[in-house]
Amino acid sequence: MSSQNGIHPAVRVGHVHLHVSDLDRALAFYRDGLGFNLTGDGRTIGLPMALLAAGDYHHHVGLNTFKPSGLYHVAFNYPDRRELVTAVARLREHGYAVDHATDHGGTVAVYLDDPDGNGIELSYDRPRETWYDADGRPILKADRIPVEAI
Repeated sequence: MSSQNGIHPAVRVGHVHLHVSDLDRALAFYRDGLGFNLTGDGRTIGLPMALLAAGDYHHHVGLNTFKPSGLYHVAFNYPDRRELVTAVARLREHGYAVDHATDHGGTVAVYLDDPDGNGIELSYDRPRETWYDADGRPILKADRIPVEAI
């Protein structure tokens, strides 16, 4: 099955590479704060980079200190509300503050910055049948909500 533009609808962002100023500090955020697994540490072969993943994937996040890049934010989609709430609690336990939460209609998201100022969005999707209005148009909104309301 493919979409109108030919790409399969199951395609998701596989990974993102981020430029960071301090690899150890970034690892503390992504590994300890967000809970990603360290799957590769390039420093063992002289490369200032690290790879992290959820589960047994090779990497979802690449961190490096050698190649600057521009990025507004990276989004991590959680399977449900419970897992998003768990992620926010974990971040807070590790001393990371969440900036705000937003109800987007089909999704609910929280936003924060990593230690290098890269924007991070953590979200979960509501059931697909709630994404559209009675005329089949996507329900799009950006209503700020208390983080505790996620």
